[in-house]
Amino acid sequence: MPAISIDTVALPRVPEPDPTATDRAVVSLTTAPSGLEGEGFPVRRAFAGVDLRALDPFVHMDQMGEVDYAPGEPKGTPWHPHRGFETVTYMIDGVFRHQDSNGGGGLITDGDTQWMTAGRGVLHIEAPPEEVVMRGGLFHGFQLWVNLPAKLKWNPPRYQDIRGRVVTLLSSPDGGALLRVIAGEVAGHRGPGITYTPITLIHATLAPGAQLRLPWNPDFNALVYVLAGSGSVGTQRRPVRLGQLAVYGPGDVVAVQADARQERRSPNLDVLLLGGQPIREPVAAYGPFVMNTREELVQAFEDYQAGRLGTIPAVPIEPQPGHEVLSETAESE
Repeated sequence: MPAISIDTVALPRVPEPDPTATDRAVVSLTTAPSGLEGEGFPVRRAFAGVDLRALDPFVHMDQMGEVDYAPGEPKGTPWHPHRGFETVTYMIDGVFRHQDSNGGGGLITDGDTQWMTAGRGVLHIEAPPEEVVMRGGLFHGFQLWVNLPAKLKWNPPRYQDIRGRVVTLLSSPDGGALLRVIAGEVAGHRGPGITYTPITLIHATLAPGAQLRLPWNPDFNALVYVLAGSGSVGTQRRPVRLGQLAVYGPGDVVAVQADARQERRSPNLDVLLLGGQPIREPVAAYGPFVMNTREELVQAFEDYQAGRLGTIPAVPIEPQPGHEVLSETAESE
């Protein structure tokens, strides 16, 4: 995905914040440890070591890759369940396929987003298509988990397919930064994502030396995660680099600046800006479930094992006319 693929001069510009607005200071800066997910693809655990109260309403985020696979190496996840939250999968480079037991599914690539509300329960699978596995190639994106309040955890599952071409594109006042608004609102400009929990989700690309000061909902928390490049964050201009998460304190403005010199492999500073209305409810999370109590977690596992979270669509090898095709119940994550 090109870093800046649009002439930012022609885009709507986010206005300069009100002179009386308060800039948010950075209250913590952490570095994501590396791990493996699914069938073994590399991730950075973006929220590792951060208090859940500072992340609320977010509970988990993985940066997937960036990795350049050789032929036969691309991997995904097997069929597995979710309940009680929403998964947001955003692809920067590469191709990923989603399928779920509620009928949702499709391919995402180069700026596309898949937004799955698990709600009361769903089974899904995410994997590169067979042709991508055969040829290999670049793979880079992220998956974010957005919590649901107790009253919405039992909503029916739903699926949103958000193409990269429909996200709202904005520019910083001086044209030095491109903003892709996936969900929420920035200065009156709304992204296409439909959310149960009020949030804002932006992918911003800053040219070397560019500064971005965004008006931010004072009722939301504010997080900035570095996808590529280097720069500084907050009123203190704290240095940040790839794989680091900045948590901001209260205020009206979020500030990010790109270093004047970037490494050749990452010529710009790419960041995710996230914020949301805190839910402020107890969180009981384990594996693929995010609930409010331990009893609800136990019930989620029992429901999954009993096949009450959905069934995996059967794919017959040779369908025969007049023969009924039965679906298969998931038995393992």
